[in-house]
Amino acid sequence: MAKLTREDFISSLKEMTLLEVKELVDAMKEEFGVDPSAVAVAAPAAGASADAAPSTVTVSIAAAGAAKVAVIKVVKEITGLGLKESKDIVDNNGVVKENIPTSEADEIKAKLEEAGATVEVK
Repeated sequence: MAKLTREDFISSLKEMTLLEVKELVDAMKEEFGVDPSAVAVAAPAAGASADAAPSTVTVSIAAAGAAKVAVIKVVKEITGLGLKESKDIVDNNGVVKENIPTSEADEIKAKLEEAGATVEVK
C-alpha cells in the first residue's frame, strides 16, 4: 500500500462532510488510542461555511512602524498597563488583547493602525 502524503490527506478531508470527519476521528481514537481532534479541527472547515468567523480573537502588534511612541501610547490606553509594560508589548510585537469580540478587535486595530502600527488579528 502506498503511503498517503499530507497533501493527499488534506485533499481527502476537504471532500468529506462533517459527519465523515467525525467518524474518521472516532476511528483514529479507537485504532491509536489518542484523540486526534486537533488534526480534525485544523482541517480547513471540512464542510463548514467559509463565512464563519471566530467569536473571539487576539490582537497583536506585527510592527510598530515609524511612530513607535504613538503606538506605545495607544497600547497603554487600550490595555491600562504602565508605560514600561506597553513599551515591552510594542518592542516584542506582543499581544495587545486576547479573547475579545471581533467588533472590539476592529476598533483596537483601527486605533493602532492610525498610530502607525501594523496589526494582526487572529
